[in-house]
Amino acid sequence: MLAALGLARRGLGTVWPNPAVGCIVVKDGAVVGRGWTQPGGRPHAETEALAMAGAAARGSTVYVTLEPCSHHGKTPPCADALASAGVTRVVAAIVDPDPRVSGRGLARLQGAGVMVTAGVMQEEAAALNAGFFLKVREGRPLVTLKLATTLDGRIATHSGESRWITGDAARAAVHLMRAEHDAVMVGSGTALADDPELSCRLPGLEERSPVRVVVDGRLRLPLTSRLVASANDIPTWVVTLAGGGNHARREAFEEAGVEMIELPGDADHRLQPLAVLRRLAADGVTRVLVEGGSHLASALLRDELVDRLVWFRAPRLIGGDGIPAAVAFGVDHLSQTPRFRRVDARSVGDDFMETYEKA
Repeated sequence: MLAALGLARRGLGTVWPNPAVGCIVVKDGAVVGRGWTQPGGRPHAETEALAMAGAAARGSTVYVTLEPCSHHGKTPPCADALASAGVTRVVAAIVDPDPRVSGRGLARLQGAGVMVTAGVMQEEAAALNAGFFLKVREGRPLVTLKLATTLDGRIATHSGESRWITGDAARAAVHLMRAEHDAVMVGSGTALADDPELSCRLPGLEERSPVRVVVDGRLRLPLTSRLVASANDIPTWVVTLAGGGNHARREAFEEAGVEMIELPGDADHRLQPLAVLRRLAADGVTRVLVEGGSHLASALLRDELVDRLVWFRAPRLIGGDGIPAAVAFGVDHLSQTPRFRRVDARSVGDDFMETYEKA
């Protein structure tokens, strides 16, 4: 199952709206087939593994990181394919929370005479597909907030200079994170200040760039920005307030290849983070990497929408006049602070990388 989870991870960032699944077929102590969900979500991992195994699948044991599907979608049910292939046993890491499946796949296999075991490495499988599970259960994607700061939590000097606080190794790690997420999101302030490209530029992974999302209620993003200029090459979405702004300007964005997403604002005419996330989930997004800025980070933290926090700390100091990683978001008492638990810490070049999960 550990090997199957490793295969599943290959699909992160490319298989949405589907989950990333890995599958291994074992016969007489040898691996005869393996597969993982392909880009766009199809073919499924089980289909790939069975195709590799061929006739050797009969009498085999199949290890799969998520309960095989039992419903007819764009592909036939994987539970039926496993039973038809003559497998003897299926070991599944976790039950699929999708109400179209949710135990029906395992029941279908048992009804066909296949032995079934579930719950093997369940926690690891849940962590891998946490975004898919959140989308099914809460209608929003998993949110990972990435911060790159000095030791005193500053993302830029008072003049706005931020390139580069962290070193080459840390920036490469961020590019790998982009490759494993469906979308990367920034606020309009970061888009204006940094004119980022937000693509994956690691050698060999250039095609793994995620959808780029700019939360821009007032439509301040310049039409000359690098995000807009490359929108025909890398999907770019701008989330803005419905009914506001200049209609001709919106048309200009669309002509440049940008997909415009209009949402109603709150009483103060501001976009609400949860509404933005739910709209992204409705479009199939399961995993979002948030890369700034301090206002967007604060809004997500205030509403307890940050599921994972990845913090890169550079061994330098800026001081109190630097720009903080998060602006004020209304904390009066310690009991109101978002709580996280650290799950990993390591050196990345000269910098330090800490990973946290919501407590």
